[in-house]
Amino acid sequence: MAVAIRLRREGAKNSPYYKIVVADQRRARDGKFIEIIGTYDPKKEGENFSIQLDRADYWVGVGARPSQTVGSIMTKARKKLAA
Repeated sequence: MAVAIRLRREGAKNSPYYKIVVADQRRARDGKFIEIIGTYDPKKEGENFSIQLDRADYWVGVGARPSQTVGSIMTKARKKLAA
């Protein structure tokens, strides 16, 4: 099973809100998922995400591939944690 860490869209029309999920990459964007590991709110200023880095690192360790956006969120979270 090919696993991806990606965004799942939630929220109302013109007001997106995303959950960071681990899912089979063959599933639909908003379909069935394995685990929720964070959130992302693009409309919010400043720190607009939260992610469980330990769970993300676990899934990457077992072969999950993060999307480009989730990869950048993980990088920002690591920088914030180091500072």
